[in-house]
Amino acid sequence: MELPGLAFAVWIFICFYASVDGYPSGKVREACTSMIPCHGSSPQLSPEHTITVNGTEFKPGDNIEVHLFGPDFEGFFIQARDAEHLDGPAVGSFMLVDRRLSQLLTCGRTKNSAVSHTSKAKKKYVKVYWIAPGDAPKRVQFLATVVKKYKTFWVKIPGPIVSQPNVQSPTTPLHATSEVVSTSHLVSSLSKPFNASGCGSTKFCIRNPSNCDPESASCFFLSFQQEKNSVFIEMSGPSEGYLAFALSYDQWMGGDDAYLCINEDHRVHVSTAYLKGRSPPILDSENALEDVSWRLVDGVLQCSFRRSIRLPTYKGRFNLDASYYIFLADGETSEGGRIHKHHRQPLITNGIYNVTGLPQDIGGSRSPRLIKAHGALMFIAWITTVSIGVIVARFFKPVWSHSFLFGKEMWFQVHRLLMLTTVTITSISFVLPFIYRGGWSQQAGFHPYLGCTVMALTIFQPLMAGFRPSRHAPRRQLFNWFHWSTGTTARILAVVTMFLGMDLPALDLPDPWDTYTMIGFVAWHVSIDVLLEIHSYCLVRKVELIEDDRVQILQSLTSAEAEGRLFKQIVLTIYVCGNIVFLIAFLAAVNQI
Repeated sequence: MELPGLAFAVWIFICFYASVDGYPSGKVREACTSMIPCHGSSPQLSPEHTITVNGTEFKPGDNIEVHLFGPDFEGFFIQARDAEHLDGPAVGSFMLVDRRLSQLLTCGRTKNSAVSHTSKAKKKYVKVYWIAPGDAPKRVQFLATVVKKYKTFWVKIPGPIVSQPNVQSPTTPLHATSEVVSTSHLVSSLSKPFNASGCGSTKFCIRNPSNCDPESASCFFLSFQQEKNSVFIEMSGPSEGYLAFALSYDQWMGGDDAYLCINEDHRVHVSTAYLKGRSPPILDSENALEDVSWRLVDGVLQCSFRRSIRLPTYKGRFNLDASYYIFLADGETSEGGRIHKHHRQPLITNGIYNVTGLPQDIGGSRSPRLIKAHGALMFIAWITTVSIGVIVARFFKPVWSHSFLFGKEMWFQVHRLLMLTTVTITSISFVLPFIYRGGWSQQAGFHPYLGCTVMALTIFQPLMAGFRPSRHAPRRQLFNWFHWSTGTTARILAVVTMFLGMDLPALDLPDPWDTYTMIGFVAWHVSIDVLLEIHSYCLVRKVELIEDDRVQILQSLTSAEAEGRLFKQIVLTIYVCGNIVFLIAFLAAVNQI
C-alpha cells in the first residue's frame, strides 16, 4: 500500500530537520506507525526481499513462522497488521529465534508487536514467530521495512495474508505457502509465571540473582515443595534452548541425577537424565515425572512437574530426602531438541541441602570459591602491589634516597616489600585452580599456559635480585637491564592472562564490565607513568638550562628532584587511591557471582 504523497513528504521533512541519524541499534519505536526510517532519502520502489510464512490460516493463540530473506541487508522492521486497515496499529506479538540478529519492540499498547535488527551487521535471512492474539482480525498481513544501506531502503514490503478459518480470501496471497500446516499452541497448562511466595516457609527455593522475582525475564528460579510422598518442582529462567537442574554428591559434573526442560520447535519436552562424566546427558526412555506443565513466553522457559520422593524402580534417580549439591544450568538446543554444552558455568549451591527438609530461600554461585579467590588474589598482586612497587622504584629513588628504613634506603625497602608480597600472593593464588580442578584444565585455553609463564618469571625475578652486583660493578648495568626486562615481561603477560581469565566460564564475571575495568586500569597506569616521565623530563631540562658543568648538573638535578618531591608524593597518593578503587570494584564483582 502506497503512502499519500503529502504525508510522505511531511514525514521526510520532519526526519531531515530533526537531525535523526538512523537507528543502527534497531530501536526504531519512532517509526512504529509509518515504518519509514529517518534516513533523509526516498524509499526504493521495487522490493528485492521476500516475506514468507508457514501457513495460510490461524486461530487465536497459534504461532506462525515468519521469514524475511533476500540480498544482504543491514536493518529491518517487521509488523503484522489488519489486512483491511494497513494504516492501523500492529496486531499480535512476536517471539524471537535468534536474539543476536533480532529484538522485540513494543508499538502502541501491544507488547512485542514488532521486530527489528540489533546491529548494522549484514544479514540475508531472519526468522521469527508471530503469535496470534485473542482479538485478532479475520485477515492479517505481514509488512516489512528493509534497509540495504543507509540511503537504500524499502518501506512496507507487502507479505503474505493469513486468515482465520472459514474466512474466504479473494486470492492466494503473494509469497504465502500453499500448504496449510498444523499449528501448536504456545501456552500449555501454565497460564502465568511462577512466583516466590512460600520460598523459605513452605518450599525450598534457589534464585539467581539472589532474591530475584521469578516473574522477571532475568531470573533463574528453582523450587521444591513437598506434598506427602512426592515433591512438586518448578523451574524457570531466560532460555530459548533448555533449562536443567541436577542433584550431585559433589561439585563436579558426573554421576548426577538430572532433570531437563528442552525446547523442541517451540514445544517443551521434560525429561529425566543421567550425567556420566562431562559427556552429554543420557535421556531416560522411561519418565518418572507426573503432572508435567510448561510455558514458553518472551524467551523465558518454565516447566513444572511432580516426582515421588523415592523411586527404587528407576535406575539413576536419587532419593529426595537426602542432601545434595544442586546444579542449575541453561544452554542452547539445535534442530530436534539436540542439547549443546552450556555456554557458561552452571549455578552451584555453596553447600549440600535436603530439599524435603527445612524450607530455605538460597542463592548460589556460578563461580567456585577457590576460583574466586584465585582471581581476587591475582588482581591484588598484579594490579595493586606490583604496580605501586614499580612506580616507587622508577620515580622515587631521588625523592627517598636520603631516607632510610632498617638500614636501607626507603624506596628500596618499600619496593622489595611490595615485590615479595607479590611473589607470595601469586604463589598462593597459582595453586588454587590446581586444587579445584585436581590437575591441569583442558578447557581454559591459553590462560593456564600464560599463567605458568608468569609464575616462572615471578620466581625468577627475586632469585636474580639475590645475585645483584654492587652499584659500581661492571655487570650492574647488565643486571639492571635483565631485571627490568624480566619484570616488564611478567607484568605484560600477567595483564594478558587476566584478560583471558576473566572470560572463562569458571569465573563468569559480568561482561563487558570486566573488560572495561581492565582497560580502565591499564589506561590509568599508563597515564600516571607518562605524567611522571614528563615531570622527570621537565626537571632534567630545567637543570640543563641552568648549568653546563656536569658536576653542577648532578647537584642541580638533586636539588630539582627535591623540589619535585611534593608533586611526586601527591601523584603517588592519587595513584594508590585509584588502584584501591579498581581493586574494590573488582572484588565487589567477584563477590556477586
